[in-house]
Amino acid sequence: MRKVLVAFSCLLVTSVAYGQRSNGAQPANIDVDGYTIDAQINPSTQTINAHVVVRFVSLDDQANSVTFELNNNLNISQITDARGNVLSSARTPADNSVRVTFPGILPKGQMTSLTFTYDGRLSGDEESPIYGIKFAAIQSDYGFLLYPSRWFPINGYTSDRFTSTMNITVPQGYQVIGSGMGSSKPDTGGGMIFTWEFTKPSFPGDIAIVKGDPVKNSTDGSTTTLWFRGAQTEFANAYGSTTAQMVAHFTDLYGLAPYANLTMVETADGAPNGYAAPGVIFLAPRAIAKDVNVNVLANSIARQWWEIDVSPVNRNHIWLENGMALYSEALWTEHDKGAAAMEQRMHDTEVTSLTVDDVPLIQTSRLEDYSPEYWALSASKGAVVMGMLRSTMGDDKFFAGLKAFLSQYAWKSATTADFRGACEGVMGEELRYFFIQWVENSSAPEFKLEYTIFRTQKGFRVQGKISQDLDTFRMPVDLKIETEGNPEVKRVDVMGTSSEFSVETFGKPKSVTIDQGNKVLHMDPQMRVDVAIRKGEQFVQIAEFAEALKQYQRALDTQKTSSMAHYRVGEVFFLQHNYQSAANEFREALNGDNNPKWVEVWAHIYLGKVFDITGQRERAVNEYTQAQRTRDNTQGAQDEASKYLKQPYTEKSKEAV
Repeated sequence: MRKVLVAFSCLLVTSVAYGQRSNGAQPANIDVDGYTIDAQINPSTQTINAHVVVRFVSLDDQANSVTFELNNNLNISQITDARGNVLSSARTPADNSVRVTFPGILPKGQMTSLTFTYDGRLSGDEESPIYGIKFAAIQSDYGFLLYPSRWFPINGYTSDRFTSTMNITVPQGYQVIGSGMGSSKPDTGGGMIFTWEFTKPSFPGDIAIVKGDPVKNSTDGSTTTLWFRGAQTEFANAYGSTTAQMVAHFTDLYGLAPYANLTMVETADGAPNGYAAPGVIFLAPRAIAKDVNVNVLANSIARQWWEIDVSPVNRNHIWLENGMALYSEALWTEHDKGAAAMEQRMHDTEVTSLTVDDVPLIQTSRLEDYSPEYWALSASKGAVVMGMLRSTMGDDKFFAGLKAFLSQYAWKSATTADFRGACEGVMGEELRYFFIQWVENSSAPEFKLEYTIFRTQKGFRVQGKISQDLDTFRMPVDLKIETEGNPEVKRVDVMGTSSEFSVETFGKPKSVTIDQGNKVLHMDPQMRVDVAIRKGEQFVQIAEFAEALKQYQRALDTQKTSSMAHYRVGEVFFLQHNYQSAANEFREALNGDNNPKWVEVWAHIYLGKVFDITGQRERAVNEYTQAQRTRDNTQGAQDEASKYLKQPYTEKSKEAV
């Protein structure tokens, strides 16, 4: 709730601020060329002192001010122009913005510069520019300052590419990790200056402060340097080996990697599970374990192509970046575990994508950065769209289109139209209909199938029509006809609300299924249940339990025997200490459709916890024993059951599934 209120209040303040700018010259629309950052970082005091020169070109006429974003926890001592004149500025804490006013009109098209001098403490406990997510932390034994923390002045967040030279001074015993060409030299004050120079326009705005020595893993000709701490160090080689394998696989799919040898740095609790910088990947401790977190790793590595190499011109096109990063997870699943595993993965992604049904992909900028809705649209739906495009184009042309796009726009920004153009160039035909439906619109069809079987001289004919409710819809859809012999697959170009088809078969048809492989995003009764449950789960994540229960009830109104819906309701009641109602729902889950299968083991475990809390140890032991008998170890269920067979569960434990 606080997150929602903060976002709403930011909107109000920002609206007021822009309203106040209506008098006089407007802030310039600018193109940042690059930065020279000189900073001293003191881990013992958790502070930074910085002197930053930013070079930019004004793209507007009659503008006499510019606006940057800078972390609210950093205190500006002065801002000067290229001649050393001190300029006036005003800060708006609601959006971390700094408006700098010049004495005259900025010359359009000419390079100019500003120098920011500031200092402050960034321990990681301060409020982040992106609420609730830690993007900066300076500790006694490590530190990281990531681009979203706005630790240096930013314009055109995630869209305005830049070059950089960073000279970071730290005490003896520390090292600084960054992007580009690195060097170091002693500082006159007894510390060390680490210089990182990045000469291609990208997003080289992330650094890490480390101590000790890294683990270097060489696998298949690639060397990964891993700066893990404590217990995570023992998993470094596994992550290094998997990284090399993923880089090789994605190179086959996307073309040469911007960086064949990557550096990995452990961040801290509260940071994103994975975060990508040019040549550097930052992983939170929870993403580093004995079993390599291949999803986080694949997503972060893929961003070396789909963010570092090519990025969207603005946030309305960010689905290209986030969608391909998530689809890369699915592509690794396909490579590692096969097509069936990928199909299940994509079904889950489709469910999440449909939780946002009122905002088209091309309007992603309407959503709050890093919000569940932002990821559901730009990443999940983006990935689903990529999967449908692959099905439409065919594998060879799809991956050829990806390579062509990345090659043409390397180290540049691009639009959805640019991406479509690259795909059309390979496809040899127009794909505008596809992008209109899936990028510019927000609706998904619901198919209805009608058909009749006729006997012919050579066998049988299945004749019918596919109906759906979107008048402008056009998409190739596969029909699978099961016969007494081999099945027949027919691709039907569905256009408008009704499309007829006719398929000849040799064997007698037994059934006809539309889109059996779930290649086209669409609604059906089961999908409505799954989407309602997923929306409920999203509300639970922000402790909106009443709204979550409404969504779960919608699922149950559609499918009363949904084990998953009953289980999720039971979880909410359990969190609210309504143990009788929780027990009732877990029983209903066990008596339901048993989909997914893991609900059974966890329903027994939760029932055991309920009985332990209410002083019924014998009944609790019975439930934990039944959980063991399922032999299902989803999310460590068997370890959980064994733990509470030995020792009763208490409310103080607060374990989460």
